[in-house]
Amino acid sequence: MRHLLYIGMGGFCGAILRYLISGGVQKWSRSVDFPYGTLAVNLIGCLAIGILTRLDEMRGIMSAEMRFFIFIGVLGAFTTYSTFSNEAVSLINDRRFYPAILYVGGHVLFGLAAVLLGRLSTYLVWR
Repeated sequence: MRHLLYIGMGGFCGAILRYLISGGVQKWSRSVDFPYGTLAVNLIGCLAIGILTRLDEMRGIMSAEMRFFIFIGVLGAFTTYSTFSNEAVSLINDRRFYPAILYVGGHVLFGLAAVLLGRLSTYLVWR
């Protein structure tokens, strides 16, 4: 049961960070037609999980409790793909197919690239 407390505390932090960063990016973009905030949060989360998983694999720096807190809690609440899916469907429902393709493609391609970049850069710095 203790791990649920770590997940919950991390989720609280991740949800607040998501709200602040996503809202800030969306406001900064001044766009009402494209969900830049969600894209930014998901790419930041992908980069973070790439760095942190690689660092933990290489150095074993995290306890089980820390992994629960960071990976399931913070990053789990920070990078929800449910929002991504809902926004993609909304773009499609609005018959905005080109932005929908860019949105989905951007998440998938740049998300994978961010994880790989995080893992590679961590390996090169901390090997």
